[in-house]
Amino acid sequence: MGRVNVWLKRSYVITSSLIAIISTLLLGLAVFSHGALHKDEELEKLLAGLHGMYAVSLIPLLLSIIGLYGVCKQKKWALIVFAVGFIVGILFLIFCGIVALVELPEMAEDVTTQLQSYVPLSDANDRISDHINALQTQYQCCGLGQGYLDWGKHIPNSCLCTEESTSPCELVPWSGSLTPRGTVKPIRIYKESCLPHLIAHHAVAMNYTLGVMLGLTLLLLLSVVLCILILCRLNQKEKTPTVVYSPEAKSGNYIVLSDAADTT
Repeated sequence: MGRVNVWLKRSYVITSSLIAIISTLLLGLAVFSHGALHKDEELEKLLAGLHGMYAVSLIPLLLSIIGLYGVCKQKKWALIVFAVGFIVGILFLIFCGIVALVELPEMAEDVTTQLQSYVPLSDANDRISDHINALQTQYQCCGLGQGYLDWGKHIPNSCLCTEESTSPCELVPWSGSLTPRGTVKPIRIYKESCLPHLIAHHAVAMNYTLGVMLGLTLLLLLSVVLCILILCRLNQKEKTPTVVYSPEAKSGNYIVLSDAADTT
């Protein structure tokens, strides 16, 4: 079994430790998300995503621990398990990235269809209404595809333009079909709908997700390369110097000792 270069070993330990730290943070995020959503009415729909988060965090963490054990104890089987597991993980991340890029336009359509199903927004549950109100305040918009008409009979205060508004506004006349809260005269509301902002927000989130996946893929690839180099070093046999018996050298040594004894 060959000896592993100290810098190669340190590089592998640092890379594997970084992967373990990231996996631990993801595991903590999964546990926190599970605890925050345990009372959500749509928890059953989110369980698949939570289980995926647990798998994505636990498997790399366990493989990193096995890899660190293998490099410290010079166990080839542990390093082989680490390399094979992370190669499968790299292929899985590449596959998920390709699928996400292909389905990105369809995801925008799915988001639009899902949001349109909440119309009229005044009849939506409190969680959806609060979320849309927060988006309207943030992006200075109103409604989804049809603007304020998506709210039905009630226009929320988050649609009302203020003196500090930078988005274009429009004047909405009061009528029997509209009952603005606490007002009996024409009101100024945001002209733009929120759907383009929501789609752009989801696109940005997807781009960030793909960037994180690319970074993790490169980090896993680096760890696999270092692991394979360590395995190659361990498989090399060390060359031990051969010991050659020399009668002349032995005789010479004894002669010197005998000469030194004669002179005393």
